[in-house]
Amino acid sequence: MYKSLIRPVLFKFDPEKIHYFTFDFLRKLSKIPGATSFLKNKFQMEDPRLEREVFGLKFKNPVGLAAGFDKDARLYKELSGLGFGFIEVGTVTPKPQAGNEKKRLFRLKEDSAIINRMGFNNLGVEQMVERLKENTNVLIGGNIGKNKVTPNENAVDDYLYSFEALFDHVNYFVVNVSSPNTPNLRELQDKEPLMHLLNVLQQKNNEKAEPKPILLKIAPDLTDDQLMDIIDIVQETKIAGVIATNTTISREGLKSSNKNEMGGLSGIPLTKRSTEVIRFLSQKSNRSFPIIGVGGIHTADDAIEKLKAGASLVQLYTGFIYEGPELIKAINKRILEEGL
Repeated sequence: MYKSLIRPVLFKFDPEKIHYFTFDFLRKLSKIPGATSFLKNKFQMEDPRLEREVFGLKFKNPVGLAAGFDKDARLYKELSGLGFGFIEVGTVTPKPQAGNEKKRLFRLKEDSAIINRMGFNNLGVEQMVERLKENTNVLIGGNIGKNKVTPNENAVDDYLYSFEALFDHVNYFVVNVSSPNTPNLRELQDKEPLMHLLNVLQQKNNEKAEPKPILLKIAPDLTDDQLMDIIDIVQETKIAGVIATNTTISREGLKSSNKNEMGGLSGIPLTKRSTEVIRFLSQKSNRSFPIIGVGGIHTADDAIEKLKAGASLVQLYTGFIYEGPELIKAINKRILEEGL
């Protein structure tokens, strides 16, 4: 129904505008008596065999929503009702920022992909905290970044600020240094600055009575040597794990006419590379830390491939937009069939 009836209508409109229209629609739909139960019956799959315990947290199923979709934690309750096992909000920064100039979100229909150069547009961490105070039962990841105006030498301060503000309101943290849409941000992936950033966050984390898992989100464009550095960094800083991967700056093999728009590419063109990164990290580290697999999951087979490559959990973003909420249930059903 989604692909045949709903998606063709949605795809006739500007992708950023329709994103917020869909948010409003889902929010209003959830207030209609019986609508929440209908969505739960249609899309959710509850089975104890789907439950996962990863970095000390219990997930009701291993399929989550990646950061970037619910940047300001506006719709996490309603989205959870579509069958996701966890929701990652953000990327959020200490201060509100408008992000890059519009137009900044592009569908590449021929490639089943999206290019975005949003630039960490968000309302700031304080507003996110207020929304998350209403949470009662959704497992939430908090994806944190730095403000555009903050120089890299002061980036640690931004990450610490959001970490402290969100600590009581999320279940795990994700350090985002891999978005291609904030100038010079990816320089923080270099070994020395990244080690410093994660050590400072871990030190603050370990001062808490009950520390929270901290994960690192990495780019798919890293070389094998850089990925080996990531393994060393994770093991030395003792963070909880890695999210592989963020969007790519590669444009290899694209067919769409707007393929050369600036920004990060997500969707089917990323499927193979993100799985390669997962497999590399898993094998070279001897599965010494959990990996959340994300990037180009448009079918249940894509998700199964990432789980078999070494991912403990998976996340959707572009596949959710192209395939609809039926994809979540389809993946969970295949996980049960495969006995994973």
